[in-house]
This record gives sequence, C-alpha cells and structure tokens, in this order.
Amino acid sequence: MSDSHPHKVLIDRLGTELVPVRRLPSPWQRTAGWLLAVAAIGALLLMHYGMHPMLRRWDGAPDLAWAALGALITAIGAAWAAFALGVPGRDVRWVLLPLPGALLWIGASGLGCLRTWLAPGTSIASLHEATHCLVFIVSFSIPLSALLIMLLRRAYPLRPMVTAILVGLASAAASATLLNICHEYDAAATDLLTHAAAVALVVAANAMMGGRLLSRG
Repeated sequence: MSDSHPHKVLIDRLGTELVPVRRLPSPWQRTAGWLLAVAAIGALLLMHYGMHPMLRRWDGAPDLAWAALGALITAIGAAWAAFALGVPGRDVRWVLLPLPGALLWIGASGLGCLRTWLAPGTSIASLHEATHCLVFIVSFSIPLSALLIMLLRRAYPLRPMVTAILVGLASAAASATLLNICHEYDAAATDLLTHAAAVALVVAANAMMGGRLLSRG
C-alpha cells in the first residue's frame, strides 16, 4: 500500500495542473473563416475594378466563367481537405475533395484555347503580358498560404507534406479566381500556360516550406 501513495500523489498533482484545451472549430468552419479573407480581398478588387468588365467578358466567353467557378470550387475543396487532414484519424481520401473542381477548372480553361472568337473588348495576352498573371497569382497566394498554415498549425496534421500541397493548391486556386476580376485577356495558350506555371510554383513552394512548418518533428 505504501508504494501506491506516491503514484496517487503524482496523479492528483498532474490532474490539478492540467490546462483546459479550447476545442478547434470544425474543418468547414475554419474553411469558411479562410474564405472570408479571400472574399475581403475580392471585395477590395471589385471596388477598384468594378464588376461590369468581368461580367462582360464572361458574357462573351462563358468558358471563362466556368473556369472561374472551377477554380473557386477547387480552392474550397483543397482548403477543406487541408483542415480535415489536420484532424487525427481522418481518411487520407480527403485529398480527392478538390478533384471535381480542378477537372472543371482545367477542362473549361482548355476549351478556351479551342475557341476561334474572343470575348467582347478583350485581347489575347502576349507572353510578356501573361507574366503579370503569374505575378498576381504568386503574390496573392503568399498571404493566403501564410494564413492557412497559421490556422493549420493549431491542429496536428499527421501528413504535413500532403497538407502543405493542399494549402498551395487552395491558395493558388483562390488567387486565380480573384484574377478574373482584373483579367483583361481572353483564354489563350500563353495565358493558360502562365497560369499553370503559377499554380505549380505556389504548390511546389508550399510543399517545400509549408511541409516543414506543419511538421511537428
């Protein structure tokens, strides 16, 4: 009986020193919080550029609107999957959540290259002009990725590299969605290749840096 007394004292002491842990919001709630930041950026861009030029381009080239919708769905799905994988025990198949949006995004963007007419009032971007799209996507992806990583570090992602790739995809897709507000060019090969390069660059950067930041090792 004497041996059990020190153990009981230790258990009681540990119990009194426990600090309550605030439960994290659900993945969809954290996704909604991140999307509010994206929406705030979109509102600022709309205040500056207006909505009419974007709607006019979409009216003349509906595939641009479908591509924008696909990019938005991809951003939502990738962010939600990243937050879901931050919860221990979640199925790795959450990584498939952004796939439908990505297929719509890629498919609609590819159709834009096959069209022989242009949206009213727009022009095909040269390689130099398309570079501005790359700068836009990368520049806006940096703060959006940083915010996602900051929110995810409060959780415990067991697959930090996969989660970081989803962070990159969500941020790049959200930035590509925002680009539609001020994008002056019709879909063309040079433009789409630049967009693809920007997305790949953001995803790769997050995989290298975000994976380390999310790792607890």
